[in-house]
Amino acid sequence: MARRRQLSFMRRRSSNRTLALFAVVFFLTLTLAPPIKHYFTQRAQISALHAQLNSDNKALEAARKELLLWQDPEYVKSQARERLHFVLPGERQYIVTEGNATATTTNTKVANSLTDGQPWYTRLIASISEAG
Repeated sequence: MARRRQLSFMRRRSSNRTLALFAVVFFLTLTLAPPIKHYFTQRAQISALHAQLNSDNKALEAARKELLLWQDPEYVKSQARERLHFVLPGERQYIVTEGNATATTTNTKVANSLTDGQPWYTRLIASISEAG
């Protein structure tokens, strides 16, 4: 009988130790979980900011290259010709559009009615009003 009490006491003691161990592990988990979560959250934010910084640096470098292009007078002339359809004095510009024959004859009439020597905005307004 004494042997049973001793075994029962040892089982209770080992279960108490196990319970105490689980309680300590649980307490440590509760204590350490928020700082660890914050650490990983901050690491993710830092990684995202590094990626954004790299992207912004690439965009800045592209903008610097474009700025250098715009400082070249020949590039500015070419862009004015391409984007705004500007021509130098004495030149005549032809814009080819796809369409049917009636649209082509209308465009030709409008182009013939425009006189040279007028500012571009006057010719623009005239072409819009004549085209209908």
